[in-house]
Amino acid sequence: KERGKLIVGVDQSSYRWGYRNPEKGVLEGFDIALARAVAKGVLGDENAVIFRAIPTNQRIAALDSGKVDLVVRTMTINCKRIEQVAFSTAYFQAGQQVLAPKRSDITGYDPSLRGKRVCTAEGSTAHEALEENSFGAVFEDEGDGTKDDKDLLTVPNQLDCLARLQLGEVDAVVTDNALAAGQAAQDPAVELKGKPFTKEYYGVAAKLGNDDLVRRVNHVLVGYRQGPWQAAYRQWLEKDLPGISGPPAPLYK
Repeated sequence: KERGKLIVGVDQSSYRWGYRNPEKGVLEGFDIALARAVAKGVLGDENAVIFRAIPTNQRIAALDSGKVDLVVRTMTINCKRIEQVAFSTAYFQAGQQVLAPKRSDITGYDPSLRGKRVCTAEGSTAHEALEENSFGAVFEDEGDGTKDDKDLLTVPNQLDCLARLQLGEVDAVVTDNALAAGQAAQDPAVELKGKPFTKEYYGVAAKLGNDDLVRRVNHVLVGYRQGPWQAAYRQWLEKDLPGISGPPAPLYK
């Protein structure tokens, strides 16, 4: 608060969530709208925010190093991460799903993935799901995480997977349906396959131990759920992710 601005880690390449509007050059999307609402609630001004674009696999590191105060970037609350960062209550429910070309014989997160090359983002819950059960899919690069890592199947940013899919370098992508729906909207040749096979709750993340800031974010979310959430959903997500009546009910620690 001393500097009068919140530094928020966001995505700049996820259509509908956090992306740079090519005409205006500004960041827009559902997560961006929420970050502005948090800045308004905490500092009294929705423009009192500095956005820093961070890749999927750098979200926790950016908080730990103090590079950002908060991360608002389709970040799933799970047991492993609760030990690494401080989360707000959930502001969105998504689910893991398979994205593949329409003409593909892949039918979802099932044995149709056997032998197929599947792309996920490093450090994502999708990658963890494949580690638990890959149905025989090929999903890890030789030398993952080393200098010899080819970043073909496990990539720094989820959007890199879409590029690989479009180039035919991978057969499918596993990611949150919330992200995949926006990508399917951008590319009519791909679609979501099967049904979501997990429940993912997105939260705003702060550095572990920064409970005061999390309390303030939760306070903002109470008001945000009463109308602004629905307006943001209609503006950014409803077209590609229809049928969601509202945010998940808050669960406080």
